[in-house]
Amino acid sequence: MRDKNIIWLYVFLAATIADLTFLIEGNSSLRFYSKPLILLGLILYFYQISKPISTTLLSKSILAALIFSWIGDILLMWPSLFVYGLGSFLMAQICYIIGFKIAQNTILRREEVNFIKSFFYNLPIYIAAALVFYLVNPNLGNLKIPVIAYILVIVSMVATARDRFKKCSPASFWQVFIGAVLFFVSDGIIAISRFFRDFPESGILIMGTYATAQLLIVMGIRSYLVAPK
Repeated sequence: MRDKNIIWLYVFLAATIADLTFLIEGNSSLRFYSKPLILLGLILYFYQISKPISTTLLSKSILAALIFSWIGDILLMWPSLFVYGLGSFLMAQICYIIGFKIAQNTILRREEVNFIKSFFYNLPIYIAAALVFYLVNPNLGNLKIPVIAYILVIVSMVATARDRFKKCSPASFWQVFIGAVLFFVSDGIIAISRFFRDFPESGILIMGTYATAQLLIVMGIRSYLVAPK
């Protein structure tokens, strides 16, 4: 079964390489075929490996996050649909937050959480988000409120991934956390290139970090599922 499912990872890998190649070549028309295939491969892979738990909230939330991301990928291919793509990715981040909260061996009660310690652990995330917002804020225009909402949600997603430390296997934690950070980096580059200053390498960096992020998150959830409880 594992060998049969891995074919979807090959689809993901091939689509990612093709999309990066088209970016380097400046062939935007062919990206309409390659870009949607990237997440489609991961969606089908996760769907197959999570069939035994398909009725659980964990499976549904991660699958929904991937599907919302896939829809966002498609919408962002048209600049005029940017706000709708942003909304789709916002929903993806909310689904990831739910999934990360569930994918823990230990869920602390509110009175057991050290909010001060958690704040300082997550402080680098908050500073990075504030810096990105500072750079893009003057050019946001009517998109200021949607962008602020998205920043708050993606910061929460990364913080939730970090809060899984010692609440799951090390492999699951690091894969999910690094994936979440790379997701944040990818979105930060999108914001900077669109609302502050574009640069030639932005497209490669955006898609490279994004594809790696999604793969690591999926594999991190897989590591949680197969780890002894």
